[in-house]
Amino acid sequence: MISRRHLLAAGALAATGAPAFAADHRPIRLVVPYPPGGPLDTVARALAERVKDSLGQVVVDNKPGAGGNLGADFVARSAPDGHTIVMGAVATHAINPWLFARLPYDPVRDFTPITLVAQVPNVLVMNAETAARLKIATLADFIAYAKRHPGQLNYGSGGNGSAGHLAGEMLKSLAGVYAVHIPYGGAAPAQLALLGGQVDFNVDNLAAASANIRNGKLKALAVTTPRRASAMPELPTAAEAGLPGFDISTWFGLFGPAGLPADTTQRLNKAFTDALAAPELKSRMATLMIEPAPTTPEQFAAFAKSELAKYQKVVRLSGARVD
Repeated sequence: MISRRHLLAAGALAATGAPAFAADHRPIRLVVPYPPGGPLDTVARALAERVKDSLGQVVVDNKPGAGGNLGADFVARSAPDGHTIVMGAVATHAINPWLFARLPYDPVRDFTPITLVAQVPNVLVMNAETAARLKIATLADFIAYAKRHPGQLNYGSGGNGSAGHLAGEMLKSLAGVYAVHIPYGGAAPAQLALLGGQVDFNVDNLAAASANIRNGKLKALAVTTPRRASAMPELPTAAEAGLPGFDISTWFGLFGPAGLPADTTQRLNKAFTDALAAPELKSRMATLMIEPAPTTPEQFAAFAKSELAKYQKVVRLSGARVD
């Protein structure tokens, strides 16, 4: 399948010529492989509006299904002419290749990285009443308690193989502790279970947890990124709190099909990175606790490959599999 795709891409380039994108006034289709309304979709639509002066019309096309795989595969099969791109994510390009028994695309060979768009910090949170009862005020307290009471803490997630599940398994591995995983049918039910005291802790994205952290219902122990989150800079990183290496976040970025010409890639990169630097867009993303993270295509390619390698180990630790 992969070699056939590459032949099709080469044929398309030969037929149209590499510079065709610059003179072609067709709209750009920006595929979002998830339903409308989520943070990724919101940012995609804001970017589409922002780049219209430099790229012309950009139409957001939601193609959800199979954990993002359907939309990603649609773009992998598209002509590499710059008119079809995808807002890929940590799921489509780092987690799903190891989670799904069969994937219709190769996350590296079937795509051209354009730019990383944004990262959303994750945060380790406990039910505040549980934390107070167990006298857990810091990440070090949490690890010490879990080591003294193996299997007595449990955590919820949006389901087997979800981001929260994988983050919890990474935490257990790095800290050398054991806690019981309880899967729920989505991130929202998992958060309700945490608030209700049915589970003791979760690893959630900061945007989803922030309101309950501020109102005192959740106790935040650390963010799971190398740097503190600009939205809540008072929270320490996991490394600062005593657990180096716990680096896990939700990210998304733009990819084209394999074989995208270098000049087309650079033009797309400049338009979208310029848009991400605009104060109005940065302010809008800040309200969602999403941090812009523009890169060069080369930097994004290296980042995506490193994330793919990281999640191979994490998915194996979790034991999750989708047949």
